[in-house]
Amino acid sequence: MVKDLKFRFAELNDLPILVSIYNQAIKSKNATGDTIEFEVADRLNWFQKFDKDTYPLYVVTHKNKVVGYCSLSPYRSGRKAMSTIAEISYYLDYTFHKKGIGTALLNYVLQDCKRINIKSLLAFVLDINTSTVKLLEKFKFKKLGHLPNMIYLNDVVCGHFIYGLEIESYP
Repeated sequence: MVKDLKFRFAELNDLPILVSIYNQAIKSKNATGDTIEFEVADRLNWFQKFDKDTYPLYVVTHKNKVVGYCSLSPYRSGRKAMSTIAEISYYLDYTFHKKGIGTALLNYVLQDCKRINIKSLLAFVLDINTSTVKLLEKFKFKKLGHLPNMIYLNDVVCGHFIYGLEIESYP
């Protein structure tokens, strides 16, 4: 378990490391449906869509170095009845996997959901991403659906799990 973790909202100067971490996920071939690595300029519009008071982009740091991030994005944007649902995504620097950082990050974000009036979270996960599935289930996310054999990721055909969590059920 890594100690001395700090959490904060992402800043523009974090974007290069966020892109680097995401590109690690692309290279892993089991954590995202993207297959081509991004340049920092490619992700600027993505970054600018986050707002700390509605749909934040969080970073976790260790010894002042960003080692992971988590985003909350609108689900079915523009539909008022769905405005308290967010899609959660998170990525960690691969040198910091299996050190408790994902658990700490999710715990922090789930606590903050109450502040921003998010009542439910959805996570869309490749069914071959077993580490993410385990982490979501650790936090009592429930499997709501499975879209089998729908994703063609390089030479692998996989499916998509849909997980959900009602924030009120989270301590």
